[in-house]
Amino acid sequence: MPFRYRFRVRYNECDAQRVVFNARYADYVDLAMTEFMRALGRDYLALLARGLDNQVVKLTLEWQGPAHFDDVLEARVEVVKLGRTSFTIEYTIVRADDATPLCRAEAVYVLMSGEPLAKTPIPDDLRERFEQGAPDVVIDHAGNGISP
Repeated sequence: MPFRYRFRVRYNECDAQRVVFNARYADYVDLAMTEFMRALGRDYLALLARGLDNQVVKLTLEWQGPAHFDDVLEARVEVVKLGRTSFTIEYTIVRADDATPLCRAEAVYVLMSGEPLAKTPIPDDLRERFEQGAPDVVIDHAGNGISP
């Protein structure tokens, strides 16, 4: 099982149709990416301390079903492609209790460094972490703690 990030839908994330507003799925992807990097031991502060950052250059969202206020969602996160300076992560967002598919997302990131920022090769240690992923790690921000 890939890395999983669980979170609860908040009231302000829903629209007049009483479902999660479509743009919020990009927020969910960003949150899942942050937790994934943290699970890899390469959170943003560690990257920034090394003079590195990443930028989203492409984000594709495929909405599959509605999520509602107070639903617990799970983002399943996997690196699906590693280039020299870029990497692609696939996100599958499901309802946690029954695995109903809600959104599939694919994000392409480019690693950057320097002033001004420019593309830079993915360091070997980060590449190795991406290749390993964080299988079977679950970060639960829905109120259920952290479980392996």
